[in-house]
Amino acid sequence: MAVDANPRETLWELIKDIRFAMITHQHPDGQLHACPMTTANKEGMKEDQNLYFLVSKTSDLAHCVAQHPQINLAYADTDNDSYVSISARAHLSEDMALKEELFSAMAKAWFPGGVEDPQLAILVARAEQAEYWDVQQSKLVQLFAMAKSAVTGNKPDAMGHHQHVPL
Repeated sequence: MAVDANPRETLWELIKDIRFAMITHQHPDGQLHACPMTTANKEGMKEDQNLYFLVSKTSDLAHCVAQHPQINLAYADTDNDSYVSISARAHLSEDMALKEELFSAMAKAWFPGGVEDPQLAILVARAEQAEYWDVQQSKLVQLFAMAKSAVTGNKPDAMGHHQHVPL
C-alpha cells in the first residue's frame, strides 16, 4: 500500500478488516498486560483520530486505563502481511449517542441490556502516533528473497514498506 496523504485513511485501510486489536495497558504494579478487543468503528477514523471499543466498566482494562491512560493497539493481518501498532491515550465515555452509533447485534452477547446496559462504556483510544509494516510481495517472492539472503549472506531486498505515521 502506498503512503496516503491522509494518515488516518492509510491506517484505517490497513486495520478495517482486522477483527481484533490487542490492547496493551499498564497495571498498577507497572506490568504490561494485553487483551483482545473488537474495534467498534464502522466508518473509519474521523478527524478526532479515535478508535472505539465497547468495554465493561468493571473490566480489568477499564480500571487500568483510569490510572494509566497510555495504551498500545496492535493489529496483525498475517494473510496479507500487514501489521500496525498505534500508541494512544484512552479514556472511558458514557456518551449515549456514541453508544447508539457503535452498538451492534454482536455486542448484545456481552451487554444484554443494549445501549442502556449499566456495565457498558466506550473505551475511546485517541491515536497519537502509529507505525505500520506492509509487505507487497507474494509469499513465494518473500521465500525466494529469504533463501537468496541465506545463501549470499546479504539482507533481503525491500521485503515491505515500513512507515512511521505521526498523528
